[in-house]
Amino acid sequence: MRKPPVLTEAERAAALAKARVSRSHRAEVKAEVRAGNLTVDQVIELSSNDEAVSKMRVSELLESMSGVGKVRAIAILDRLGISRTRRIMGLGHHQRAALIKEFAIPRDKMHDGSLVVLSGPGGVGKSTVSKEVRAHNDFWVSVSATTRKPRHTESHGVDYIYMSDEEFDRAITNKYFLEWAAFAGARYGTPRQPVLDALSQGKDVLLEIDIDGAKQVKTNWPDAILVFLEPPSWEELVSRLEGRATDSPERRAERLALAQDEMAQSPFFDHILVNDQVEHVVASLIRLAHSQRS
Repeated sequence: MRKPPVLTEAERAAALAKARVSRSHRAEVKAEVRAGNLTVDQVIELSSNDEAVSKMRVSELLESMSGVGKVRAIAILDRLGISRTRRIMGLGHHQRAALIKEFAIPRDKMHDGSLVVLSGPGGVGKSTVSKEVRAHNDFWVSVSATTRKPRHTESHGVDYIYMSDEEFDRAITNKYFLEWAAFAGARYGTPRQPVLDALSQGKDVLLEIDIDGAKQVKTNWPDAILVFLEPPSWEELVSRLEGRATDSPERRAERLALAQDEMAQSPFFDHILVNDQVEHVVASLIRLAHSQRS
């Protein structure tokens, strides 16, 4: 039997570093699948040009999907005749097709959902409302991509999809975004395909984005429901912005000036909601989405 090559310390260190990067990348992809930003067929397509993804076990991919645990993943693999240890790169043509079909939604069961866009001045509570909506399971809530650095309480694929400037540039070139805009020294964008997939599956979709992004969505998607979230009072908004411990005094002053400009944009929106109680705002968003389909 041929012996494996003996690696130098430098070669061993390089191999270990490459393995760590690959594991981290696969974890990021699985997080996006878990968040609903990537589908099975999209991951399989991605694997054709991504070595790290191609080496992911199919069982790992399935287990990262919402509603598919270890037991169901094994049952699906056994039924489709796919080895429990098979990696994506090892799938045959028919196995790939069967796996994609397994998670496809039949056309006769598809109904377009409503696209609701939530925007408003910084500090008004958009993120709080968005998290509450996600907890109610009445909407599929899009996860935005950003070039901003994550805060210590945030997670990739849950709060944002974090990208480098180079990755964001490529995403723009490849028309990956439904909308994108620059804000506070960073760029933010809404991945297009996950939104289209959710809508085609009859899910109501909520986008929590800035005002420029909301205008882009309305231009490209006239049926979108644009909702402007207002604070109970200007004094309340000032109090919230000045209370942000992560901002410098200069940054807080910039946010206050920007908030004044943003408040003046409310007439562009279809509906205005006052964020006096989060549960009331959530109930109103649900009613607006349902009213468009009735």
